[in-house]
Amino acid sequence: MTSRSDPGAPSRPADHIDSTEQVGGEASVTQPKLGFVGWMRFGWRQLTSMRTALLLLLLLAIAAVPGSLVPQRSSDPNGVTQYFTDNPTLAPILDGFQMFDVYTSAWFSAVYLLLFVSLIGCVIPRTKHHLEALRARPPRTPARLSRLAGYTERPLMASDLETRAPSSLAPRSAEEAIDAAAVQLRKAGYRVERYELRGEASVSAERGYLRETGNLVFHTALLGVLVAVGFGGGFGFSGQRVIVEGQTFVNTLASFDSFNPGRFFNDTSLQPYRLSLESLDAVYETKNADALGQPIDFTAHVTVAGQGAEAQDARVKVNEPLYTHGTDVYLLGNGYAPTITVTNADGDVVFTDSVPFLPQDANLTSIGVVKVPDGMPEQLGMVGFFYPTQTQLTSGAYTSSYPDLILPVLTLNVYEGDLGIDGGTPTSVYTLDPSGMEQLTGGDTGVDSIELKPGESAELPNGLGTVTFEHADPDAGEGDYAQSVPRFASFDIHHDPTQIWVLVFAALILGGLLVSLFVPRRRMWVKAAKRPDGTVVLEYAGLARGEDPGLEDAVTAFADAHAGPKPSSVE
Repeated sequence: MTSRSDPGAPSRPADHIDSTEQVGGEASVTQPKLGFVGWMRFGWRQLTSMRTALLLLLLLAIAAVPGSLVPQRSSDPNGVTQYFTDNPTLAPILDGFQMFDVYTSAWFSAVYLLLFVSLIGCVIPRTKHHLEALRARPPRTPARLSRLAGYTERPLMASDLETRAPSSLAPRSAEEAIDAAAVQLRKAGYRVERYELRGEASVSAERGYLRETGNLVFHTALLGVLVAVGFGGGFGFSGQRVIVEGQTFVNTLASFDSFNPGRFFNDTSLQPYRLSLESLDAVYETKNADALGQPIDFTAHVTVAGQGAEAQDARVKVNEPLYTHGTDVYLLGNGYAPTITVTNADGDVVFTDSVPFLPQDANLTSIGVVKVPDGMPEQLGMVGFFYPTQTQLTSGAYTSSYPDLILPVLTLNVYEGDLGIDGGTPTSVYTLDPSGMEQLTGGDTGVDSIELKPGESAELPNGLGTVTFEHADPDAGEGDYAQSVPRFASFDIHHDPTQIWVLVFAALILGGLLVSLFVPRRRMWVKAAKRPDGTVVLEYAGLARGEDPGLEDAVTAFADAHAGPKPSSVE
């Protein structure tokens, strides 16, 4: 027996080479060098392959995950500030990787743009090829249909035709049979073409181009979503505003607490309107002891009025944003805003406002800051804790045991000195830097913190004046705290001019995907084949482009409809 590695083996051509080493003293096989242009062409083909596009799409989805794990400056700037406070070591590292600006980061944009280019490189050549295929004739009938899927045959004999039920399409010759097959295939949605080979008539049919059309629609619509999202981010904006019950927001740049415009946004495009928060309803669980105090529903009742128009009542819920004047208004969060009044030693009011206190736990134990820059001998600052339902822990510290107003208590620690707001450096209204101030109450001062219930007042240390925790309902009886403290709502006001286009493209993505999944791509042939004995047999066969488990049944069903059921025995 001759070894397979032997060049003289009968199973190998005489010039076969098993390796790139020299054989018989001759030079080894040398692969041509690609060169710069060749490598560029190779890289472009790899980038524009469908496999790369799918990989980039998966990578884009993975790259978006950090945006849901850490707060983003574009949607939650206060959360970013709090994250830096809670994680002073980790936060700067994450910020170095742009984790707080995921969707505008360099690495996310790189994946986004590569996917954009890859999809263009995939869609354009495939569209051109698909258009050429639509104009092309169905392929010629193969010489041997018996090698194809679903092959079956039916005899074409005059005796059969005479006993068969009469039909307008009943064939009486090979030509008539092929003509009838062409008519039936065309009615079934096939593109048909007649062929004649060695005296044998046949018809070639093809259908399922809608599958590739759906595939192209899917990828084109995906490309459209990327373009729409890009334009929406460039021309849109997102802003946040905290509104206390009874207060009004006006859609101007100066009215936002924080504002994140797109690269091409122009503030002159803001539509003028005002949004007033009339009330905020909160529903908590009261029957299930295991979930007592869990929030069930939040509803912000608002009024909206455009320029020169009457106010209209509306509502905003957590999962039901309000669309008005080209913006979507989302309800992000809520809490309490105790109304605090401060008077100086002369009895003059130097501060009065409803101050939003930020919740720290599920029972709305909240913290807030009061800053009094004028009217006092020195600037005054107060750090307060608000407890909707005050209770005392075993350690002696206060906390809230229920998020609704059952026993509301406000405690204040007072600081005197420089608030740090005169130097022109912006500071948050929710934080107080006590480094340049003297603490007058609480802590190590030996003076108890000021503790107030709605409607109560207390003297400030050193005869500075008084502080009052105002009751929202002056006519309420003693101990009636149900509506004693106003609530605030945090709104996110978002404008995206391409929302309707994103919806259209998303619908096209779904439709194209369904079509590409459920429309089979098939070819079918019918041929009137002559046998050596002179008889004519109708041959049927099909070919699937991809997975098509129903192909054989489809061929058999067509053969039965065209020439009748297959006889039990054929002589």
